[in-house]
Amino acid sequence: MNFPLFIARKIYSDKGDRHKVSRPAIRIATIGVAVGLAVMIVTVSVVMGFKHTISNKVTGFGSHITLQNVEAIYNGSPLCTDSTLINQLEGIDRVNHAQRYTLAQGILKTDDDFMGVILKGVGQDYDTTFIKECLVEGQLPQFCDSATTYPLLVSKTMADKLRLHAGDRIFAYFIGQDDVKARRFTVTGIYLTNMKRFDDLMCLTDIYATQKINGWQSNQFTGLELLLNTNTDMAFLRRLIDEGYLTRPAALYANVLSQEIPVLDITKRDVLNVVKNKTDLDGNYITPQTIVEAYPQIFSWLQLLDINVIIILALMIAVAGFTMISGLLIIILERTQMIGILKALGAHNIAIAKTFLWFGTFVIGRGLLWGNIIGIGIVLLQQYTGIITLDPQTYYVSQAPVELSIPLVVLVNLCTLVTCVAVLIVPSMLVMFIHPARSMHYE
Repeated sequence: MNFPLFIARKIYSDKGDRHKVSRPAIRIATIGVAVGLAVMIVTVSVVMGFKHTISNKVTGFGSHITLQNVEAIYNGSPLCTDSTLINQLEGIDRVNHAQRYTLAQGILKTDDDFMGVILKGVGQDYDTTFIKECLVEGQLPQFCDSATTYPLLVSKTMADKLRLHAGDRIFAYFIGQDDVKARRFTVTGIYLTNMKRFDDLMCLTDIYATQKINGWQSNQFTGLELLLNTNTDMAFLRRLIDEGYLTRPAALYANVLSQEIPVLDITKRDVLNVVKNKTDLDGNYITPQTIVEAYPQIFSWLQLLDINVIIILALMIAVAGFTMISGLLIIILERTQMIGILKALGAHNIAIAKTFLWFGTFVIGRGLLWGNIIGIGIVLLQQYTGIITLDPQTYYVSQAPVELSIPLVVLVNLCTLVTCVAVLIVPSMLVMFIHPARSMHYE
C-alpha cells in the first residue's frame, strides 16, 4: 500500500466540521487553479484563432507564394510563360495549385463619385473557395481567359461609397502612357473580407479583360500564385530534420501544437530550385515571394500575439501556484498534531511530505477539471454563437475568432499540473521542522 497516498486521500475526503479553516483555503486554491487554467485555454484558443483566421484571409485573397518577372519590381513588366512552368511548379512537394493573375490600375466612376482601384484579372484556374465565403451580395462570375463580358466583383467598401449593387453597370477608366481606355463593367457580386488593404482596392474580373487593358498577349501575366498545403505531417517533419532545418525537439513541438513551421521557406527554396537560372519566354528571370514577405506588417503583428500569450500563461500559472502554496501551508499548520503523531509512530519526513504533495495534487486535479469545463465551454460558446464581437476596422474580424486545439489544451494542463506540484515541494518540507513532542501541545 502507498502510505502517503492513503493518508492524502483520507485528509482530502475529510468533511468534518473540525477543520473549518482549511476548507475555505482549499476552495480558494481550487478556484485559483480553475480560473487560471480557464483563462489560459481561452487565451491560447483566441490567439490561435486570430493567427489562423488572419493568415487564411491574407493567403485566401493572395496566395502563399507569388512568382513574378524580376523586372516587374521596377517597371511592371509581365511574366511571359506557358503551361510547362505551371506543371513543374505543381509538381513541387506541398504545392497544391498554381494559378495565373493580371493586375490593372484604374478608376471606377459613377455620376456622383469616383474611386481608384486595382483590378485583378483571374482565369478559370482561379481558386474561388475563399472569395465565395466572403460574398455578401450577388454571385461570382464565371471567370474566363479567352473572352470577357466585363464582369466585376467589388468590395462592400467600394459598393457603399459608390452606391453600387449587384447587377449595376459602371464605367472604369485606365490611364496609359498615350491614351485613356474606358470599359463598362457589370457588378456581379460584392464581397467583404474586413481586410482594409483588400477591401479598399481590389476588384476581380476576367484575366482576358485585364490583359487587353494592359495591351498584353494571352501568355503574359503579372505573375503566378502558388497555393500550398501547410498542414504538417511526419514525413514533412522528418524532411525538415534531415535537412537540418529543425531539431527533433522543435519538430515535436511543432507537430504537437500544430504551429506554423517553415513550410513557406522550405517550399520557396524548392521553387527557387525550379526557376533558378531559367528565364520566361521573354528572357526575363523569375523571382518568388512568400506572403510573409509581401505583408510583413500583418505577420509581425501576429507574432507579437505570442508574447502576450507567454505573459498571460506565466501570470496565470503564478496565480495558481501561489494560491496552492497558501492553501497547503494552512493545511500543514492545521494538521500539526497529525504530523507529530505520524512522526511518533515512525513515519519519515519524506513520506509525510509526499502525503501533502499528493493532497495538493488532488486539489490541483479538481481545479484542472473545473478549469477545463469553464475554459472549453467559453471557447465552444464563442465558436458557435459569436457572442463576443470586435471592431473589424481594428481587428480584421467582426467577432473574436477561436480555435480549440485538443493537443494544446492537454499540454497546458500538463504544464499547469507539473508547475503547481513543483512549487509545492518547498512548502511541503515544512513538516521537517515539526517536533513530535511539541506538536502534541499545538492547538
